[in-house]
Amino acid sequence: MQFPANPFRSLFKDDYSVFLDDDNAVNQFADHLSKSLPSIYTNDIVFVCIGTDRSTGDSLGPLVGTLLGELNVSRFHYYGTLDEPIHALNLSEQLETIKNKYKNPFIIAVDACLGRVKSIGSVRLSNGPLKPGAAMKKDLPLVGEINLTGVVNVSGFMEFYVLQNTRLSLVMKMAKFIARSIKETESKLTSQTAL
Repeated sequence: MQFPANPFRSLFKDDYSVFLDDDNAVNQFADHLSKSLPSIYTNDIVFVCIGTDRSTGDSLGPLVGTLLGELNVSRFHYYGTLDEPIHALNLSEQLETIKNKYKNPFIIAVDACLGRVKSIGSVRLSNGPLKPGAAMKKDLPLVGEINLTGVVNVSGFMEFYVLQNTRLSLVMKMAKFIARSIKETESKLTSQTAL
């Protein structure tokens, strides 16, 4: 699949992945995320947290959005919470709203994904847009200049049931990790601009 031209594609070349229990994981992930963002003075930075609370495995995005609100993240904008999720039925409309509200927004997609057994529990920062709903064979619009995904379970067979039967414990730990990493990124950027 070929992605549309992306003016931010040169920000970083390789995916970065970390496991939740790695030493200093939040700080390391925040370092990579902060280096992946354009200047906060030239772009509105918007996290689009995709998923639904009706499926345990697919609730990662809305959990992250809700936690960002609880952490009082203020330098970044975020959409998709447990109360107002962004999912297959409203994704296009929400993206249109965001693009109309912000001038040249830098969008970061946040979503759960399925992967190999050895990758479960890892969070990945990737260049380029996210293709939401790919595991479920849904035809949804591409989202973001970069994306954050958490591997919540194994892919390859009956993905719908795998997502439904994913442990909430893992998804919650992953959501807290991502939200804390975003909050730490905000702190790093605040420190840099204060110098």
